[in-house]
This record gives sequence, structure tokens and C-alpha cells, in this order.
Amino acid sequence: MNAPNPKVDWFFHKESPWQQCFGRLRELGLESGLAEELKWGHPCYTLKGKNVFLIHGFKDYCALLFHKGALLKDDHKLLVQQTANVQSARQIRFTSEHQIIQLMPVLRAYIHQAIAVEKAGMNVPLKKTAEFDMPQEFAAKLKAMPTLKKAFYALTPGRQRGYLLYFGGAKQSATREARIEKHVARIMAGKGMDDQIDLTEVHHEQ
Repeated sequence: MNAPNPKVDWFFHKESPWQQCFGRLRELGLESGLAEELKWGHPCYTLKGKNVFLIHGFKDYCALLFHKGALLKDDHKLLVQQTANVQSARQIRFTSEHQIIQLMPVLRAYIHQAIAVEKAGMNVPLKKTAEFDMPQEFAAKLKAMPTLKKAFYALTPGRQRGYLLYFGGAKQSATREARIEKHVARIMAGKGMDDQIDLTEVHHEQ
């Protein structure tokens, strides 16, 4: 069993409806032999720097998230795809500590399988950016602003997909247009949706 990472302790010590559940899930992470790290503000268990699974919580459930869960055999039908757009990751969700205790042997098997997938160097075949639908409102914006078009296609494929999914996720045209307008400066700055950016500098340059 690996020693706990002191940098991650605060996550397990903070008050949360899932505190007891998190503690049980940490036991699984430490006994797996994986390194415990803090990524995206959550405990993440890694193999030679590669993410295998992390622990996170939401209002209605907490979960183990397997980064390459789409490659796992789901013999117990536990893996959940968060949204239709999530290509690789899969969750196992919990609503009580008792549920985790009952599933401990099964969870160990899923973790061992996830480690084997990572050791084998397997990867989920991801859709290419060109295969994602582009909202017509964004296509029109790119046509009207050649500099925006150039900036968008200069982004990494992952950042491009993030914008396309976010813009296209709005049901109404007006909402899609509002989302696009809000993120023009960010795209022009070469940033993804979650990247930090000083928008005052962008406006000054424009």
C-alpha cells in the first residue's frame, strides 16, 4: 500500500456529505499501488504520471472516474458515461458508504483492469474534430471574422472540440450566439474554455 500524499489530505479532511465515502475510496486508491496526486482539485491515482482514476463528488453522488473507462469490460454494468459527448472516461457512482463497502471486491477488479489497460499503453480512439458538428451560428461567425477563424483552427484539437460541444449544447439559436460572443476574445487569445486569460490585454490588443 502506498503512503498517502500530504498534499491531498485536505480533500479528505474537509467537511462534505461524501467524506466517509471518500475515505473508503482512498483506501482503494492507496492499496492499488498507484501514486496519489492532486489534479483538478481532486485525488487522482497515476501510473508513471499517467492518470488511471480519480475521486470526485457531486450533489447527488460521489464517484470513481476511470480516465480510460471506455476500454474496460463492464461485467457488472456499473460504468456510467456522464454525457453523450464524453468519449473516454467512465464513472462508477455511489450514494452511500455501505454501497462502496459492498462493492469493494468488484471495485478492486475494475481498478486492476484499469491499471492493466494503462500498462498496455491502450488508448480510446477519439473522434476527430472534423467529425463534430459545427453550429451554423459559429460557422457564420468564422466566415464573417477571418481572424477568428484563423485563431480557432490554430487551437489544439481538444480546445476546438470543447468549444464546439459547448456552443452546440445550447438548444436555442439565441443562446448559441450568446455563448459564441462571450468566448470570441478567449479564442482570439489562443485559449481553451478552461484556460486562464487576462481579457483586458486581449481587448487592448484588439
